[in-house]
Amino acid sequence: MKKIINYKLVTRRAFLLAYDMIAVCCSNFLALLLRYEFQLDDIPGYFIDAIWDHLPVSIGITLALFYLFRLYHSLWAYAGVSEMQNIIVASFASAALQGLTLLIFDRDVPKSYYFFNAFLLVGATMISRFAYRFAREKRRRLHNKNNGVAVMIVGAGDAGNTIIKEINSSYFSTMRIRAIIDDDPQKQGRYIQGIKVAGGRDKIIENAALLGIDEIIIAIPSAGRRTIKEIVEIAGQTNCKLRTLPGMYQLVNGEVDVSKLRDVDVEDLLGRDPIKVDIDSILGYVKDKTVLVTGGGGSIGSELCRQIASHRPRQLIIFDIYENNAYEIQQELILGYPDLDMLVLIGSVRNTKRMNTIFETYHPDIVYHAAAHKHVPLMEVSPDEAVKNNVFGTWKTAHAAAMNGVRKFVMISTDKAVNPTNVMGATKRICEMIIQTFNKYYDTEFVAVRFGNVLGSNGSVIPLFRKQIEAGGPVTVTHPEIIRYFMTIPEAVSLVLQAGAYAKGGEIFILDMGEPVKILDLAKNLIRLSGYKVDDDIRIEFTGLRPGEKLYEELLMNEEGMKETENKLIHIGKPIEFDERKFFIQLNELKEAVENEQMDVRERLMKIVPTYTPMVKE
Repeated sequence: MKKIINYKLVTRRAFLLAYDMIAVCCSNFLALLLRYEFQLDDIPGYFIDAIWDHLPVSIGITLALFYLFRLYHSLWAYAGVSEMQNIIVASFASAALQGLTLLIFDRDVPKSYYFFNAFLLVGATMISRFAYRFAREKRRRLHNKNNGVAVMIVGAGDAGNTIIKEINSSYFSTMRIRAIIDDDPQKQGRYIQGIKVAGGRDKIIENAALLGIDEIIIAIPSAGRRTIKEIVEIAGQTNCKLRTLPGMYQLVNGEVDVSKLRDVDVEDLLGRDPIKVDIDSILGYVKDKTVLVTGGGGSIGSELCRQIASHRPRQLIIFDIYENNAYEIQQELILGYPDLDMLVLIGSVRNTKRMNTIFETYHPDIVYHAAAHKHVPLMEVSPDEAVKNNVFGTWKTAHAAAMNGVRKFVMISTDKAVNPTNVMGATKRICEMIIQTFNKYYDTEFVAVRFGNVLGSNGSVIPLFRKQIEAGGPVTVTHPEIIRYFMTIPEAVSLVLQAGAYAKGGEIFILDMGEPVKILDLAKNLIRLSGYKVDDDIRIEFTGLRPGEKLYEELLMNEEGMKETENKLIHIGKPIEFDERKFFIQLNELKEAVENEQMDVRERLMKIVPTYTPMVKE
């Protein structure tokens, strides 16, 4: 195979050498003909003799310069501006040296000959080098005309141009660009690589139907989430497959190509830009500290571990009852942070001796308490377990922290703790009351961070919808008016870490979740993004609110009020006063009740949390 390739290479170079020799001869004599307006009889014989005698020198000069400028080494199928510049410089340098040697040999030629010779040599060389690329691209375009996937590009900027170029020039692409969309009026009606910019986003639906578009590619890496959301919602009405470039950094890194395209994610429909915090300045308090994350294998806990690991803690302790989850995050961090001092411990926060032993042995400086039962319907069926794990697991962990000099204790709470209608929310509200009380009597800074639903977490509605769509439907929505606040896991965790940095003790930090999202709209858009028609292909079925579920989640209790922090997305709720002595008496009674599996757990929760109103089954 190697011999065949070398033979082809030698053949191509020999062809170019022969062509260039002929090109030098032709450009030399054509330069004279141009000077005399192609009247051969008018050319003096001594001019022709001079050119003829000097021809070997001209050929030698040209071939040597072309070799120096690597005109025999380039891959001309991919030639571009750099190769064109080399051709022009080499050709003009050759014409100049030819002229100089003619003067040295005292051979007379017309002065205009030098300029004509240079331009003719450039043209002849360009033809030889770019003819192959032109023919190759023409062949590809003809080949791509038969491609079955009709594509519309949204975005006539650099990214869109690069995507169009790659699709058009690839033999392996199954796509055929039919239209370009851009909101810039100056670009509309113009052409990019032979494809018309058909109009703004208001023309997407019309052109998709008119041109039979199968796929829409959003190539606007610099656009914000709100813009992407608007375009996706319009494009979603066409039933075309949607794909997009991940972000602006792709342009900066020069990584814009077809391989970087991804399917439009439901996160693009949140209608806001990703939340960013200056983690490097915030996590100074994590560096060189021993950090314990309970529930470290869960969706929130594992992301906490990732972000903490990137800021060089002295030791990261991952504590979880589920060994598979703990193992997965352990292996991920071993690969990503080989120098990290990491310890993975298995156990339950409900085990008093286990928690005390861990704190006495490892003396963590900071604790992120993410361990909890969070699935609302399941906790409605097993309320005793929710109380044992959430309430008393938090109590035991917090007490062990206080007894062993932990500096900061951050508990992950939930919007469901506000005016709770379910057991899970009520238990989380009690947890908030526990850490606020502990903060008054111990040196440890106890705080809670409250936020809503996170996309992609265990139990999130999005994975469920995807599975239902893959199965052909129906997609189940509990109620047509149900709304939820959404945030991505990394966003939520980064704000949790920042809230921890702000903590002075006793606060309930409340994260701004942005605008609420209607679950029905989320389901419809996800069906469209999957390439199906709502109701025609995939049916939506309303199943009724689940046990403990309410239509609208709240992040703040009416009595609390709010105080701003330096980060406008993090607020502090004013602590609610309650009778602490009575509270701990009630907790002890609750503990005895759940240990004895009594049936009046909800009644006891209502006494402790006056805002808890269990949802009555209809």
